[in-house]
Amino acid sequence: MSVNQLVSKAKALCDENGVRFTPIREKVFRLLATSKGSVGAYDLLEQLKLSEPAAKPATVYRALDFLSEQGFIHKIESTNTFWLCHHFGSEHHAQLLICDQCGQITELHSDLLHDEISERARSQGFQVKKQTVEVHGLCQECLASA
Repeated sequence: MSVNQLVSKAKALCDENGVRFTPIREKVFRLLATSKGSVGAYDLLEQLKLSEPAAKPATVYRALDFLSEQGFIHKIESTNTFWLCHHFGSEHHAQLLICDQCGQITELHSDLLHDEISERARSQGFQVKKQTVEVHGLCQECLASA
């Protein structure tokens, strides 16, 4: 899906949900959509300042919070970075394969893995609110070039 198609889909979902996809939110969304891997907030800020010189860290963090709340992005907790979810708009469980060499991210959707973790958590008296599994290693291309 092209960046413009992703933006159109995001705008439509925001309209359905009664929330505003402001120009700043759209710019941050586009920056993430054109990124090869995950991006840190301050890297996004530097890119955003090219078109919005007055942008501050809070500007980016507010946009990222909104995009996360809408399910448009994943926060990669282990690296404190953000990555556009290309499957937004549908309920799904994410497992992320993160290449430690090139930064490439592949998103898997295993209901079996999600259900196993949820069941084991329930057996411990724990209620899962959100579940994203991050797996670090090397992608096929980096393995081949090693």
